[in-house]
Amino acid sequence: MIRLIDYLRERIKAVILACYILLAFIVTFAAMVDRSHAHTSVERDIPFFWSLFGFVAAAVIIGVAYWYGRSGIQARTNYYDCPLKDDCTSSDS
Repeated sequence: MIRLIDYLRERIKAVILACYILLAFIVTFAAMVDRSHAHTSVERDIPFFWSLFGFVAAAVIIGVAYWYGRSGIQARTNYYDCPLKDDCTSSDS
């Protein structure tokens, strides 16, 4: 897995180009979908509604998870370096 990540990092321009091509394919496909059988007017009237909905939902989930992790559930960064509470004098959060 590390070799794959290093390989992709060495070819970052090709990875970005591949992502743009994939995005163009998805947008083209989403534009060609027949919306006449949509269940609600929102689906029928807003182009790319489900794509936008999925993106916003994912962003909200990531934001909530980040906030929840930072609010106290996440272990401090030196957790494994200091097995006993008395050994650590600094409190990195």
